[in-house]
Amino acid sequence: MNTQHPSPRVPETLFGEPELEARWRARFSAARVSLPDWALDAPHARLYVSNAGGVWEIYAWDQATDTHRQITDRPNGTLHGTLSPDGAWIWWFNDTDGDEFGTWVREPFGGGAKPEPALPDVPAGYPAGLEIGHRLVAVGVSTDDGSALYTHRDGRTELFYSNENDAEVAALSRDERLLAIGHSEHGDSRHPALRVLRSDGFDVVAEKWDGEGKGLAALAFSPRKGDPRLLVQHERRDREELLVWDVEADTETELDIDLPGELIGDWYPDGEALLILQFDKGRSKLYRYELATGTLTSLDTPPGRIGGAGARPDGTVEYTWSNAAEPPLVRVREPGGEDRVLITPPGERAPGSRPVTDVFVDGPGGRVHALVSTPENKDRPLPTVFLLHGGPHSADEDRFSAYRAVWVDAGFAVIEVNYRGSTGYGSAWRDAIEGRPGLAELEDVAAVHDWAVSSGLADPDKCVAAGASWGGYLTLLALGTQPDRWAAGVAGVPVADYVAAYADEMEQLRAFDRALFGGSPSEVPDVYERCSPITYVDEVRAPVLVLAGDNDPRCPIRQIENYLDRLAARGMDYEFYRYDAGHGSLVVAETIKQVAIEVHFAQRALGLV
Repeated sequence: MNTQHPSPRVPETLFGEPELEARWRARFSAARVSLPDWALDAPHARLYVSNAGGVWEIYAWDQATDTHRQITDRPNGTLHGTLSPDGAWIWWFNDTDGDEFGTWVREPFGGGAKPEPALPDVPAGYPAGLEIGHRLVAVGVSTDDGSALYTHRDGRTELFYSNENDAEVAALSRDERLLAIGHSEHGDSRHPALRVLRSDGFDVVAEKWDGEGKGLAALAFSPRKGDPRLLVQHERRDREELLVWDVEADTETELDIDLPGELIGDWYPDGEALLILQFDKGRSKLYRYELATGTLTSLDTPPGRIGGAGARPDGTVEYTWSNAAEPPLVRVREPGGEDRVLITPPGERAPGSRPVTDVFVDGPGGRVHALVSTPENKDRPLPTVFLLHGGPHSADEDRFSAYRAVWVDAGFAVIEVNYRGSTGYGSAWRDAIEGRPGLAELEDVAAVHDWAVSSGLADPDKCVAAGASWGGYLTLLALGTQPDRWAAGVAGVPVADYVAAYADEMEQLRAFDRALFGGSPSEVPDVYERCSPITYVDEVRAPVLVLAGDNDPRCPIRQIENYLDRLAARGMDYEFYRYDAGHGSLVVAETIKQVAIEVHFAQRALGLV
C-alpha cells in the first residue's frame, strides 16, 4: 500500500507572548558541552561534543593553550569520538546520515590533515567497542552476520574473535598485554559474560559468567602498567554493584559499599581508589572509595543528576551536573573541596525551568517511582502529558530537560514514569518485562495515571502519551491497549510493527529482542503479536502524531509505514513527520521544529488552541 500520509502543521510560534516563545527556544539553542575526555598520557589534549554551531559536533580543546577547534562538520552531526593515548590523534565514527553504520576515521589533534581511514582493513559495520593503545588497537564491528573483533598492530590487522552472538571490545590493560571482551555466547545479550585474552596470541587468561539473568560489564583495567586488576560491574544481589578482578590470579574482591541504589565506577589515576557514581531514585552522587581500607567519602555534589565523571591525574574530579530546574554545567572539584565551573560554552546559558517532585504509586509489580513537574499558578485538574522514556533500560532523572520544560510552559503537568524495565531500581525490576515487554510497563503507567486522576492533578479527558524510541513504542501500544486513558499520542521513532522491525533492525537489537521476548518472531510468534502495537491498531481512537527518520537502524521506517497504512485505511486522525536523519536529529533547528510540531499537535488534539 502506497499511502500519502498527512503532514503535521508546523506552527510559527507556540506562545503568544514573545518572552515565553524566546525562552523555550533558547533552552534548546543555548550552547552546551559534554564532559571533556582527555588523552591518557597527554591530559591537556581534550575532546568534547557541543551544539555551539547549531549541530552536535566534536571539538578539540588544547587545555595548555586554552584553544578550541571544531573537528567534525557533517549535515546530521557527529557524536562518537575519542583520543589516542598520546594525544596525537582524534578518532571519530563516520556513519551515513545518522544510520550508525560506518567506520572509524582519524585526524591529527593539531589539525593540518584531512580525516583518513583509521583501520582500512576492518570492514564497515555498527560499532562494538574500541580500545586504542600506543602499540595496539582493538575494535569491534557488528553486522547481520554477528560480531567480529579485530586488533591492529605493527601495520597488521587480525580478526581474533567472531561469533553469531553479540560481543564487544570492552577494556585494554595499561601495558596492552590483556584484552577484555564482553560476549553473549550463552545466547543472552542483555546479561553478558566476560573473557580476558592475552593480546599476543589471544590465549584465554580468564573467564567470568555469573549465570542466567546476571550480567557482567568490564569497566576498566587498573591505570597502573603491569597491574592485571579489572573493575567489573555485577548484579549478584539484584542490583548493579562493583568488584575488582585480578584476571591473572583469577581472584576477585566484591566491594561492600553501603549505599542504596545502583553503582558504577572508574579508577583514580593512582590505582589506589575508585570514583563511584551512585544512582538512586532518579538522582546521583559521587564518592571516593579507598580500596585498601574500604573508606567511602562523599564528594558532596548538589542534588540532581550527574551525567558523567572522571578523576584527572592531578587529583581533580570533573563531572557534568544538572537538575530539573537548572541547566547543565561541567564542573571540577579540587582535592581540597573547592568546586567550580570547568568550561563555559559561548553565549547565554539556557533559561531554567520548574523542579520535579517525587511520587510513589503502588502498581501490580511493586512500587512505581514517578517524577512530576507542574506549571505555576494553574488551576487543577491540568492537561497532563506522560513522557515515557526510551531504552527500555534507562530511567527518568532529576535532570534538566528542555523538552520537559516546554510542555510545562504550555500549561501541561508532566509525569515521567520509571516503569518496570527501568534501570536504577534493581535487576528484578529491570528484568520484570521479560516475556511481555510493553504490556508490563503500561500496567505501571496505568497505575500512575490512576493516581494522577484521583489526586486531582490530571484532567482525565486531557491526558497525552508521548515518547521516543521505546517510549514511542509504548505510546503506540498504550493508544491501542488503553484507548480510554488517552486523548492523544505523540510517538517519535517508535517500534510500531514489531515483526517487521525485527526483520529490518540492526543485529545488536535483534539479539536484544531475542533475549527480551524469549526468542525470534519465528520462535515465539505469539509473544511478538501480543506485544506489537500494530496488533491493536484497530482499537486506537485518539489522534496520533508519528515522527520518524529515514535512516533509522533501530526503529526502521518500513514497519512504521505499515502501522500508518492501517491508520489510513481506518480513516483515523493522524499525522506523520518524516525527516532525513537516523534515530533522532543532532541538528538544533530540526529539534526545535519537531518539538513545536509535537506540542502544537497535542494542544490541537485537546482543544487548547
